[in-house]
Amino acid sequence: MKKFPEGFLWGSALSGPQTEGYSLKEGKSASTWDYWFKENPERFNENQGPETTSNLYEDYAEDCQRMKAIGLNSIRTSIQWTRLLPDGKTLNPQAVDFYRDYFTKMKENGVKPIINLYHFDMPMWLMDKGGWETRESVEAFRFYAQKAFECFGDLVHDWTTFNEPMVHVECGYLQGFHYPAIVDIKKAVQVAYHTLMAHVKAVQTFRKLMPQGSIGIILNVSPSYARSQSAADLKAKKAADLVNIKSFLDPAVLGKHNSDLVELLKNNQLLPETLPEDEKDVAANTVDFIGLNYYQPSRVQAPEKASFPAKTLDDFYQPYDWPEKKINPYRGWEIYPQAIYDVAMMMKKDYHNLPWFVSENGMGVADEERFMDDSGMIQDDYRIEFMKEHLSYLHQAIEEGSNCFGYHTWTFIDCWSWLNGYRNRYGFYRVDLEEDYKRTVKKSGLWYKKLSERNGYEE
Repeated sequence: MKKFPEGFLWGSALSGPQTEGYSLKEGKSASTWDYWFKENPERFNENQGPETTSNLYEDYAEDCQRMKAIGLNSIRTSIQWTRLLPDGKTLNPQAVDFYRDYFTKMKENGVKPIINLYHFDMPMWLMDKGGWETRESVEAFRFYAQKAFECFGDLVHDWTTFNEPMVHVECGYLQGFHYPAIVDIKKAVQVAYHTLMAHVKAVQTFRKLMPQGSIGIILNVSPSYARSQSAADLKAKKAADLVNIKSFLDPAVLGKHNSDLVELLKNNQLLPETLPEDEKDVAANTVDFIGLNYYQPSRVQAPEKASFPAKTLDDFYQPYDWPEKKINPYRGWEIYPQAIYDVAMMMKKDYHNLPWFVSENGMGVADEERFMDDSGMIQDDYRIEFMKEHLSYLHQAIEEGSNCFGYHTWTFIDCWSWLNGYRNRYGFYRVDLEEDYKRTVKKSGLWYKKLSERNGYEE
């Protein structure tokens, strides 16, 4: 039996925009996703936009009971900025009532809420001004954070500022996957910097309003593994980790920018615009804990031909196709559980062994109805095996002293996934889009309940 520490969090992660629905109702204003779907619906899988989510806005009370039914003792989800402050200034009373009752129902069912403020959902009113490209976004986010703490701080003790901030940087400004879907590395660096300062200002405000509370940030980590031990490949690995891990983790935990990253940006004429007081604010507003989302590793090699100064990330490092990899064919991601041990050891050795948790880990599979038995339950043994493999390495890391306090899967119920819609399913509960969003537990949900009850599992 692999046992985990007493009080370990067994939970799931989800987000407001991916589950709530009612994307332009009940006082909510448009996010970039609402706008983009209206303008370019053809970019979205099967015409599934932000309104076509999991109807949690109506079903949250029963969903909180479903959380309890499969042993979840914690949930990390997000408030939608566009729902709480539709114009950026004025509280939406319908949103306040909804979120207060939602968080209350969680707690009544023994589920600890960990509430995140931003999950890729930039308000359109702010995007029209430049979004994260403009310094105005820092104060706008700080004000939103303040209102969230004031409205829900009596119900929620644990908060996070951003989920995967590198995603809206890379997908929006380097890869063309998220709105505004441009490729401009200089803008990407500025967007990342303003996002970091928005986080810092939110933490600063939190300390004043909720001195007894706890605040962190959720970062996606794909630890890099070099193609070879050559100097060029190791240089590429270092650059990949600087950009994708240390860019936010160092200031959030250590209170300072990584000097090697600063040098890399400076050499490539990519340093962002800053204010004189920023460095002091970063140092004074570090986090209490970190959430790390892990899905896949990053295999890298030296660029074959690099531009200087850099025009894209490919000028620092390029992907390497490891021939021995095990792959999830539906998502196209490598399955490499060993990396979760490496991540855990990184937190222990390089980041003061700060408390942290696995804030997302999961496996998306298409056409899961293929695995449905006669009773209507999806027999997702592949998901159970995926979790076991990762938990085995996580358990080893905890035994060796890494200060991990929880494991959250992506996700609780099948949910809408941005441009991919419902193509791949990740949930413990199946959501039937053809039958009024009916929820049906999968085999993995029953397994997770036993995992939580035993605080461990049989090998």
